[in-house]
Amino acid sequence: MPVLRCVLVIIALLASFLPAMARTITDAAGRVVEIPDKVERVLAAGPPASVLVYVLAPDKLAGWVREPKPEEKAFLLPSVRDLPVFGQLTGKGGTANIEAVLAAKPDIIIDVGTVNPTYASLADKVQAQTGIPYVLVDGAFARSGAMLRETGAMLGVEARAETLAAYADEKLAALEKGLATIPAEKRPSVYYGRGGEGLETGLAGSINMELLEAVGARNVAAAAGKGGLTQVSLEQILSWKPDTILAASPKFAEAVKDDPLWAQLDAVKAGRVHVTPSLPFGWIDSPPGINRLVGVSWLEHTLYPETSPTAIDEEVRTFFKLFYQVELSDAQLANLLGKGAAK
Repeated sequence: MPVLRCVLVIIALLASFLPAMARTITDAAGRVVEIPDKVERVLAAGPPASVLVYVLAPDKLAGWVREPKPEEKAFLLPSVRDLPVFGQLTGKGGTANIEAVLAAKPDIIIDVGTVNPTYASLADKVQAQTGIPYVLVDGAFARSGAMLRETGAMLGVEARAETLAAYADEKLAALEKGLATIPAEKRPSVYYGRGGEGLETGLAGSINMELLEAVGARNVAAAAGKGGLTQVSLEQILSWKPDTILAASPKFAEAVKDDPLWAQLDAVKAGRVHVTPSLPFGWIDSPPGINRLVGVSWLEHTLYPETSPTAIDEEVRTFFKLFYQVELSDAQLANLLGKGAAK
């Protein structure tokens, strides 16, 4: 027996010096990436990836792309509120550099969202420079369940991923069933305005506008063409005559109420100007990630109040408990839904 114990100790010591086992996956861009068999530390390349990693495995999140604001931290687990900030690798607001990536010491880098040659090229470049596996995940809203399962398998949290994915599948199936009962003429035309002046919006095909299409609304800015986020003029919005205005900024919603030009719109006259909830992450976009699942519930209740099946407060509590792992107080729930009240 002493000899056997000695052999086992030697094997254990040798194993500690061996490189971690690896596995090969094919990401959403068709890139073949070798990742560790056991992933313990993840760097998010952008905001949607931050949210996805947080909801699946908060203990594996290396840090944030930007520091959460105090009002956002109140809706996050205490263990992640003060993680270091490394900046983001993707998008117009790219702030991370190779030194920051290396300092994070991640086992893997994950980017979630639109997948195209530009993002694939960036992934190849960063991976070559750092030696860190970089995986692209298709973040299309319709793929919410698949996105959770795929990423959960990468991170080794399949059971939790399946729980969240089942919720996503059920939510999208219920949405599709509900929309089937709403005729086209009852579906609203919507203008979604970002920023204090509300003149930034998303064109047709923009990932930022996916949720509007998902709930059967017509994005009036699609009349300006296809693309991503863009600046538009008040004159354009007046010509589009939206039934409803969604304001990402409370400042914009307040300005609309007092502006005689905006007052020409039926949406303003009828009080159909709504501030979209945004804590701890945007419910419509900002970022366009898995956080939008709660936005579906809010949009259903906002755009189709007569047909919404369950109370919005119940749905929000369930989502926050399941995805963000926080229990909402009555005051917090009122704060969240108060930001979405009609103006």
